[in-house]
Amino acid sequence: MHRREMLRMAAVAGAAGVLTLDGVTFAHADGPDGAEGASGGPASETRKVTGRLPTGAPDFVHLPVEVPRGVREIAVSYTYDRPAVPAGVQGNACDIGIFDERGTELGGPGFRGWSGGARTEFAISAERATPGYLAGPVRPGTWHVVLGPYTVAPQGLAYEVTVTLRYGPPGVTPAPVYPPQRAKGRGRAWYRGDNHLHSVHSDGKRTPAEVAAAARAAGLDWITTTEHNTTSSHGAWEGLWADDFLILTGEEVTTRNGHVVALGIDPGVFVDWRYRARDNAFGRFSRRIRQAGGLVVPAHPHATCVGCNWKFGFNEADAVEVWNGPYTPDDEITLAEWDNTLVAAVRRGRPWLPAIGNSDAHREPQVVGHPQTVVLAEELSRTALLAGIRAGRCWIAESSAVGLSFSASGGRGAHAGIGERLRVDRDAPVTVRLDVTGAAGCSASFVTDQGRLFTTPVPADGKVQWRTTASYAAYVRAEVRHPPADGGGSGMPGPFAALTNPVFLGREEA
Repeated sequence: MHRREMLRMAAVAGAAGVLTLDGVTFAHADGPDGAEGASGGPASETRKVTGRLPTGAPDFVHLPVEVPRGVREIAVSYTYDRPAVPAGVQGNACDIGIFDERGTELGGPGFRGWSGGARTEFAISAERATPGYLAGPVRPGTWHVVLGPYTVAPQGLAYEVTVTLRYGPPGVTPAPVYPPQRAKGRGRAWYRGDNHLHSVHSDGKRTPAEVAAAARAAGLDWITTTEHNTTSSHGAWEGLWADDFLILTGEEVTTRNGHVVALGIDPGVFVDWRYRARDNAFGRFSRRIRQAGGLVVPAHPHATCVGCNWKFGFNEADAVEVWNGPYTPDDEITLAEWDNTLVAAVRRGRPWLPAIGNSDAHREPQVVGHPQTVVLAEELSRTALLAGIRAGRCWIAESSAVGLSFSASGGRGAHAGIGERLRVDRDAPVTVRLDVTGAAGCSASFVTDQGRLFTTPVPADGKVQWRTTASYAAYVRAEVRHPPADGGGSGMPGPFAALTNPVFLGREEA
């Protein structure tokens, strides 16, 4: 069945442009594509749609599918061409997902799954669904297969979509089993977590069980599942949590203008991604994340992948991912940008933005827990951990082999730790202390609003001390780095073993 390539342009309110194709209909009178069903009708029917999208196609292409009554399962597959292109020219890349009869409204209830470019086929029934998709009844009405042409080659993107309906009794949808919100833990303690992880429920290769096993091997106390633009993994962790291991639910909201980790949202809550910075919709969905109990965390803001560069600003952020996976130059740029936000915050008396780090691990040999965020929390629970991150009571380690304490003290026994304020007079002497383990051969630096003011090799006992005043340093944070891989010839500093959020100095509120 060949369809016209461009039939009508529509604009979803507050969303990126949409191209809607002619709809696909299924009529039993057309003849079955298989054995007859129990009612005398076809057991299944299949339709194919082909077409070509030009360079500059809208972000989303909707294929309406009229689903009649009596459908047990809907199955979709697709292919598209990948022509050779010259160096420096983008080739074809096309995502896919589906919305049910409740519609495609931005932020609406119709979402039933998204696999991006990780799968070429999926199926949904009441009993089960392909990872990335949500099981549930296949109700009659207009469903929409959604193509997302991420990049289109100069030759255009030729596609073929195959939709199959299978008829029969609908079956029963199992109630999802979500992870608990609290584990026994160790009471008030420093807990290690990795809050940006992928499994087979988006573009990862590990199963949830394999992710959990890797996290436990990495010495983590908690993880957050954050699949691209889907919540299907939220109910996939049954039997994998424990008294000493907490699993939180989240989503990597993957827009065309950057990715944001919705960290620790309520299980089953979906956050839409179909907008760009120009659509002024990010504030709405940031509120959605917070209303669902989560944190808004821009992910790898300066990553070089298509669509990864962060264009939404940081006004809506609760924290920022400054270290994503193995430390690279784009992390160094993000770190410098984050430090500039600290300078602006202390000078203007505004709230500051905490930093976290995550592995973003998808598959072997990517290491779960490299890096990891270490959070001071009252207990091992979603509420306490997110409160610790929100307050900046956290630091980042390359692995559980690295231990660290960092604090500042002044006269009369005044003391402050990471994310806290040491309330001293401007010219009162302040002692900054770092105690680090698992960092042999590294250097330690203290960075302030005036820049990097002190650097020294980490001594054998791991203890580093520095004296300053609040008039000289409005905040102090610690960096522990390995030597540069190339001996410093490139001018790039060495990768991190650890870095901390700041301790603030002085009586003014940050």
